[in-house]
Amino acid sequence: MDGCIFCRIAKGEIPSTKLYEDENILSFLDIMPAAKGHALVIPKKHYHTLLDIPHGELREAMAIVQKVAAAIMAATPGVQGFNVIQSNQKAAGQVIPHLHFHIIPRKENDNLDFAWEQGKAEQEELKKYAEIVKKNLK
Repeated sequence: MDGCIFCRIAKGEIPSTKLYEDENILSFLDIMPAAKGHALVIPKKHYHTLLDIPHGELREAMAIVQKVAAAIMAATPGVQGFNVIQSNQKAAGQVIPHLHFHIIPRKENDNLDFAWEQGKAEQEELKKYAEIVKKNLK
């Protein structure tokens, strides 16, 4: 897609610090890291969101997310865990409209906060919503 920064990185038009690359997937270090070792994994083909990528390509991307996350865990001193974050559409915080996965190494008390406690949902409310979602599963 013209103008997409991640498409341009995948084509080599914009430099990146690559961690992994094959025919379909690219992983590189984030230039605005939330923590040391923060990496991105992207499909080289342009897909706007998680809903757009074919299942086979998604499986391939997730295998690379797992592989890169394991390498980051092994390579980063003191890391005790990691987050994999993937946002879809502007309302959910997607800044670059190209499917991507963040791998963020974590340490105890690192002051990164991804908590979203909004209060406890009632069981009846959960059941009603689950039924609506189930009707829309394809």
